[in-house]
Amino acid sequence: MTTASVTYQGQLRTMAVHLQSNNQIITDAPTDNHGKGEAFSPTDLLATSLASCMMTIMGIKADDMGLDITGSTAEVTKLMATDPRRVAQVDVLIKAQGVISDKDKKILQKAALTCPVAKSIHPDILQNVEFVFA
Repeated sequence: MTTASVTYQGQLRTMAVHLQSNNQIITDAPTDNHGKGEAFSPTDLLATSLASCMMTIMGIKADDMGLDITGSTAEVTKLMATDPRRVAQVDVLIKAQGVISDKDKKILQKAALTCPVAKSIHPDILQNVEFVFA
């Protein structure tokens, strides 16, 4: 089954539609690459997907363990390389909420670091992940 449909709308903008839910995502080229920068760029989505996946997998593991990490956040920084232009590094700062023991922190960290997106990103892309537990 097809996951999404992406339409080029001109002026370096696309609209992606998630076919199961009909949710939409607009992308723009970044200002440093001829775009308007009015929405996520495709490379922004790659970096953001890493953090979103990590937090989702942490949420699944936390639920299995009877923990509530609602309100946890992640900050994402993407660094680009040139020649060729590509994502070189993604920094993720995860601020986990909830009452979590030291043992459970290690379990949640391992779950995050082994999420499907983290395992799918090319090994040349440096993934720096820091965890802060409330």
